[in-house]
Amino acid sequence: MAKTNKLKIFNDPIYGFIGTPNEFIFNLIAHPYFQRLRRISQMGLSYLVYPGAHHTRFHHALGCMHLMQKAIDILRYKGVAITSDEANGLLCAILLHDIGHGPFSHALEHTLVPHYDHEQLSLLFMEHLDQEFGGKLDLALAIFKKQHPKPFLNQLVSGQLDMDRMDYLKRDSFYTGVTEGNISSDRLITMLNVHNGELVVEEKGLYSVEKFLMARRFMYWQVYLHKTSLVAEQLLIKLVKRARDLMKQGKEVQASPTFLYFLNEDHGAPFDKERLERFSLLDDVDVLAAIKLWQNHPDFILSTLSKMLLNRNLLKIKIKNKPFDPVKLASKKEWTKKKYNVADDDLDYFVFTGQISNQAYNAEQQNINILSKTKEVADVAEASDHLNLMALSHAVIKYYACYPKKSV
Repeated sequence: MAKTNKLKIFNDPIYGFIGTPNEFIFNLIAHPYFQRLRRISQMGLSYLVYPGAHHTRFHHALGCMHLMQKAIDILRYKGVAITSDEANGLLCAILLHDIGHGPFSHALEHTLVPHYDHEQLSLLFMEHLDQEFGGKLDLALAIFKKQHPKPFLNQLVSGQLDMDRMDYLKRDSFYTGVTEGNISSDRLITMLNVHNGELVVEEKGLYSVEKFLMARRFMYWQVYLHKTSLVAEQLLIKLVKRARDLMKQGKEVQASPTFLYFLNEDHGAPFDKERLERFSLLDDVDVLAAIKLWQNHPDFILSTLSKMLLNRNLLKIKIKNKPFDPVKLASKKEWTKKKYNVADDDLDYFVFTGQISNQAYNAEQQNINILSKTKEVADVAEASDHLNLMALSHAVIKYYACYPKKSV
């Protein structure tokens, strides 16, 4: 880890030059825990649909920190009291908010480490770093855990209109080329204010918030929940499951020692310091290298699924507004059984169903409040004259089915 006070400037394709605000943040960025994010893809396997989507969690974390610095400056300009310690806490919290992501980000969440999500793991990493740096992350931890007495500080890191969402929409839109997701983060941040301790958006920023919510809806349906990305990520999950099943049967499965540890570990064990250290060594490279080995494995299922993913010769996927007919699914399974000569218990590797949902705005979780010129506060869905905005607060559920191509 770097011990110098030299500050670094990153040239970001979205915002231009991003500087490190102080030596402590520089040392956080230089830490191996954070450098690992260079090897964690931001959008899982979306590059199989959008070839440019190879950006990483490292890019995203720096972008979030940059936007947070802008938000701090704007709020201070408007007379909002933010101390230097609070500002540093905000910057550290947003910088480290995704440090707990595993390989391919959300794609393998709850699969490699079933009982922990990335936020819980991020908290463990932050607590470990807090000990290592002598308590310098105490305030950042309070903000990350939404326990700071100033609610707007918590909301800037985790809320309906936080710096995390502002960056990933703009960044993912840029790298995928999906222009519908391109939001004006500068405009949104400029319109932020604080009222009664809560984060609000000034009335003249209403249309920017509307565009933000619509962009989020478009990006989920068109990018994050794209059917090809969806089936690819499901195959990745199936691969991990198959590898584990083979290991339980006593069969050899090749992979890096770090990956093998998480394939073979006891999932009921507490996440102690040793597991955290091992997890900090796990990234996309381990998983991809294993899949390249698995394509030649003697097990037909592991080999076939690996080749499908590596060569982008994926299962067929259909998405509907209602659950699939069980009779038709049974027909797909019967065809697959004959085609691949697999046992009934193994058919779920090739024919399976699931559901996805999209909720662009969750008013029950936390409001986006609009502040009028008369200092009245209203929820954005009520303040807006956009007829579709209220509909965005309702979850839309769709159903998918995956099965081999050319089946009847």
